[in-house]
Order: sequence, then structure tokens, then C-alpha cells
Amino acid sequence: MSKVAVIMGSTSDMPVMQEAIEVLKGFDIEVEVDIVSAHRTPEKLFEFSKSAHTRGIKVIIAGAGGAAHLPGMVASLSPLPVIGVPVKSSNSIDGWDSVLSILQMPGGVPVATVALNGAKNAGILAAQILGSSDKCMLDKILVYKEGLKQKVIEGAKTIK
Repeated sequence: MSKVAVIMGSTSDMPVMQEAIEVLKGFDIEVEVDIVSAHRTPEKLFEFSKSAHTRGIKVIIAGAGGAAHLPGMVASLSPLPVIGVPVKSSNSIDGWDSVLSILQMPGGVPVATVALNGAKNAGILAAQILGSSDKCMLDKILVYKEGLKQKVIEGAKTIK
């Protein structure tokens, strides 16, 4: 079974990151959750990033607010795809500092970046990445997408 890691810089990020966890569990994906601070626990960040692929993790979702260095630092150390979730934190400048910190990565160190507080989309993207090489997961994604379509069709009927 494929595993996705959902990490964040502090417990205050959990309300946002919980959406990614719920999406992943909805797709029956094993989730490893942890607090890994780029600034307060750099040794843990290095160990986590360098060893994640050896523990069966296939994708890392990293949420961070403020300076938001966590996703980029993880991506610099890990061979796995990293999805960054900018979190609008209490010390944030309307979230733009987090968005730009995650979005503006140098060439060679990619981080897929979702919208501010967009952990739900990060979970879906992680499932789609897994689905690119796992037929069972791809089938679940197709069912999910069909469900989205049906919600729109039903919603359109209610306004007519």
C-alpha cells in the first residue's frame, strides 16, 4: 500500500492540514502525520526528508505558514514529490508570504504549490500522483471526478 506523509511546521497548522488527511483517508491511502519545523527542529527535518522514501512514503504534503520554508527544504533533501500548502498563520502577511515562499523555488528544486489553505487539493493531487502508477487508485480518482461532475449537474437542476 502506498503511503503519503502530511507534515506541518506546528500544531497550529493542523486545522488546515486536516483536510488533506481526510481526503487521503477517503481514498484509503495510509497517512503518516508529523510536526516538522524547518526552523525549530532542523535535525528532524533533515532526518525525515532523507529517509521518507525508505519508509514507503511516495508523496509528501508539507504545510507551513509565515516564512514557509518547510516544503522547499524538504524538497531539497528528498527524492519524493513534495506538495506545499501555504497556511495563513497568525504571523502571516495575509498569507502572501507563505504563498510566495513556497511558490518561488529555484530551478532544480520543484514544489507543487496549492492555494492558500488548500490542503484538500493537496490531498487530491497526492492521490492523483499515486494513481499515475496504481490502477486501483486511478479508478478511485475517476469515481471521485465523476462524483464532482454529478454534483454540478444536480446543482444546475435545482436552479432551473
